[in-house]
Amino acid sequence: MPTARINGLEMYYEVTGDGYPVVFCHEFASDYRGWAPQVRYFSRLYRCVTYSYRGFPPSEVPPNLEDYSQELLLEDLRGLFEHLGIDQAHIVGFSMGGSVVLNFGIHYPQYCRSIVAAGAGSGAVNRPLFEKDVENVVELIRTKGIEGFAEVYAEGPSRQPFKRKNPQGWAEFRQRLAEHSPVGQAHTIVGVQRNRPTLYQLEKEFDALEVPTLILVGDEDEPCVEPGVFLKRHIRSSGLAFFPQSGHAVNLEEPALFNWLVEDFFHMVEAGKWATRGSSSTSLLP
Repeated sequence: MPTARINGLEMYYEVTGDGYPVVFCHEFASDYRGWAPQVRYFSRLYRCVTYSYRGFPPSEVPPNLEDYSQELLLEDLRGLFEHLGIDQAHIVGFSMGGSVVLNFGIHYPQYCRSIVAAGAGSGAVNRPLFEKDVENVVELIRTKGIEGFAEVYAEGPSRQPFKRKNPQGWAEFRQRLAEHSPVGQAHTIVGVQRNRPTLYQLEKEFDALEVPTLILVGDEDEPCVEPGVFLKRHIRSSGLAFFPQSGHAVNLEEPALFNWLVEDFFHMVEAGKWATRGSSSTSLLP
């Protein structure tokens, strides 16, 4: 099992295929395995890197809450780039990973050939409900254990389209979630997700971001619809695509469409054809 000692912790990663690197950053309810449909597809042409964050086995699980933050995840990702000798890559993130790659683009744009942010923005809309959900998740893990948590979390509203379309794939997702560390899961939702700045708080940073960016959102992923539009408005080098009748896990729900959109985006960027628009205006005249 390939691991790297990064920021004092053992981090598990996998590299599949050859070519220009693509680095995938997973969501809170997944790990490196959640990118399997993308690795199978993109490894034909690209060097695909998947990994598990700190707190997500097979990576090391620190026992203390202070060892979990979005800032630490950014430094872990930078350390992985350095360990693998990657000077620049396409980076793809989903949900919590979407926030990671967007913030990585803000802080380390030199590493980013492009950014794909799917299902990003939880916690930006209806903040009181989000913070209550965080408390409920921690309590659920404490009282019901990781398997009990997985049974409830996998049934969330934004997961229902996936369950409806692909019951077997959804069951596999739920089983992977049940194999997570209860310590890592609880500390991550507090230290990373609750304590990170919302996307709305990064408006000025997104106004200045110049990395080519693709924003992907399921139209039934209610917490992420408005943040997706917000990102499109403030990242001038961005494009936005909605997946019809789709929930949160668009890379698993609609892998063919997801892969096609991302591959086309990569080719546009590599050909120097991905556009950056001028200043926004509501006027009908130049």
